[in-house]
Amino acid sequence: MMNLVTWNPMREMETLQNRINRLFDGRFFPSSSLDDDMSVGNWRPVVDIYENEDTLVVKAELPGVDKKDITVDLKDGVLTLSGKRSHEKEVKEENYYRKERAYGSFHRSFNVTAEIDPDKIKAEFKDGVLKVEIPKPEEKKPKKIAVH
Repeated sequence: MMNLVTWNPMREMETLQNRINRLFDGRFFPSSSLDDDMSVGNWRPVVDIYENEDTLVVKAELPGVDKKDITVDLKDGVLTLSGKRSHEKEVKEENYYRKERAYGSFHRSFNVTAEIDPDKIKAEFKDGVLKVEIPKPEEKKPKKIAVH
């Protein structure tokens, strides 16, 4: 149903390096630039993808995102989730002690089979979780053969 994606160890190393840098920058050398980057920059919501007999299911955690700010697209076998989480304006910047939640745009794309009918895809947003159900094409469903 889904294409395999090549593991990129350099991306993993870069992520680890960024986490280690944040640990030392925040604890030993406090700086507001890190917090500003996190609050304004792009963020990547976590996603679970699984399949059952009839559908492929994509669940994305989108806390604090308004339903009207979410877009789900399917084009050329690529499912794309995108949108934005707006910054809360209720608290003045000088009243913050720490700001770790990221705001701004997000964009996640996943390869799926190209034979999917976009009109049959269902998307539901409830309690901060986007659930996208993609029906498998008839020829991709496992066929049970009765043994006599």
